[in-house]
Amino acid sequence: MSLLSVSDAQQRLFALAGAAETEVAPLSDAIGRWLSSDVAALRSQPWTDLSAMDGYAICHADLPGSWTIIGESAAGGEAPSAIQPGQAMRIFTGAAMPDGADCVLIQEEAERSGDRLILTGEGPDRPGKHVRKQGSDFTAGAPLLPKGARIGAPQAALAAIGGHGALPVRRRITVAMFSTGNELVEPGRQAHPSQLPASNGVMLAAMLKGLPVIVEDLGIIADDLQAQTDAFRRAAKADVIVTTGGASVGDHDLVKPAFEAAGGSLDFWRIALRPGKPLMAGRNGDALFLGLPGNPVSAFVTATLFLLPLIRHMSGASDPLPPQVRATLTEPLPSNAARAQYVRGQLSAGTVRPLGDQDSAALRALAGANALIVRPPHAPAAQPGETVECIPLD
Repeated sequence: MSLLSVSDAQQRLFALAGAAETEVAPLSDAIGRWLSSDVAALRSQPWTDLSAMDGYAICHADLPGSWTIIGESAAGGEAPSAIQPGQAMRIFTGAAMPDGADCVLIQEEAERSGDRLILTGEGPDRPGKHVRKQGSDFTAGAPLLPKGARIGAPQAALAAIGGHGALPVRRRITVAMFSTGNELVEPGRQAHPSQLPASNGVMLAAMLKGLPVIVEDLGIIADDLQAQTDAFRRAAKADVIVTTGGASVGDHDLVKPAFEAAGGSLDFWRIALRPGKPLMAGRNGDALFLGLPGNPVSAFVTATLFLLPLIRHMSGASDPLPPQVRATLTEPLPSNAARAQYVRGQLSAGTVRPLGDQDSAALRALAGANALIVRPPHAPAAQPGETVECIPLD
């Protein structure tokens, strides 16, 4: 049986899952989520010509002065009256420019005595100097943010100043997850020599932390067909069910039969990937299932390549796949076999160094990595100085 390529498996996974429904969320709740439709400006910014400096609003044709000061304009104040030739108006940053003025004489280049103003510096060198023109950022009705854009701090600020207090985004995705294995105990509990503290649950929760999800952790489920079937049934109301462990073909690998006993149907199983070959995916009603391998590094790599992109896809991201960068290799890499390999490495200033221990259970090396070096199937040996593709790790 031939194995699916990583890219084919990603596309089949996306085809299984549509985008979540749209809701209108307040700006504070829209942070970290993706827009479900384009957003246009409800107002112009600036709303009128505004001063960019503290100083005096004048007409450039009146230089070199002097001027008679007839009032002042402050941000948030009443619209200023017009000035006539030979007149100036005291003005502050963000304040509306009066009609008749076309530039600002900054206060460091002027001297005021009562209502008289004289030039002491060079003055503005052109009309429009130190003026933010009406609509120079955007005008009412202009596109602000495209569908599929993620709302971060700058995007939220742009939406707010564009007149929006809420945005159309995809609802949060519910994720139910559990780990399988008789050998597992909860983190922090005393483990006997034959037992292992469970690490995958906390790792996946951390990876999902920055995404718009609601996580329900069902904990550790024993290697028992009925127990795992019951866990799948309890998780069936979630949008995504994620398991770790039990995805291979051993006598104690019961995730596949348990999923099918709960009414699920697999779409694909096993990927041309190292580490992470036993990945499986399918559906049970409205719930999408993703079965990750139990080895922590395998679980991390498959979550990076499949789980996180799936959540981004369902959340409406325009580009859900992990970004890649090119870097210069500092140490040699051997040729690769038929499966794509994702090598833990240290990325720094445009170079990347492969780490020594690439065992799929070696968490210490994973904790020291900040990138995965992408080795395509059948890639030849790579030497220092060659360029390779990398996936930066957050």
